[in-house]
Amino acid sequence: MKKDIHIPVVSDVHVAIVREYNDTFKTNDWNAYIINNKTCDLEMVLIVTWGYSKQQKTSILRKKLDHLPAKSYAKIEFMQDDVLALNNCFDVTFFEGSVMYEKSYVFEKNSIEPKSFQHIPLMNIEGILSD
Repeated sequence: MKKDIHIPVVSDVHVAIVREYNDTFKTNDWNAYIINNKTCDLEMVLIVTWGYSKQQKTSILRKKLDHLPAKSYAKIEFMQDDVLALNNCFDVTFFEGSVMYEKSYVFEKNSIEPKSFQHIPLMNIEGILSD
């Protein structure tokens, strides 16, 4: 029965997009991060990302993190300026103990810009945070 299926709610796990200075290329780059703001570790974190609009779709990127410690973060990908004009989706699946969690984080097209910056927990930097 559908009513008997329990789907756990994801909390304190975020995807953030921040602008960082790249010393090697002397540029300001957009980078996506996953943040574990929980007090427990995450295991087998799978992240699938892509950008899309009505007219186009990017390639699909897959990333796996075996372990993401509590109160930490990890870089997912560098984001080219061209994909900022698209909707950017991050599907995140992970285990907390023996329970599997899943959540989609979507950054709407043209929402990744400095005027949307807010404080990013744990990173002590400004950026765009998706809950």
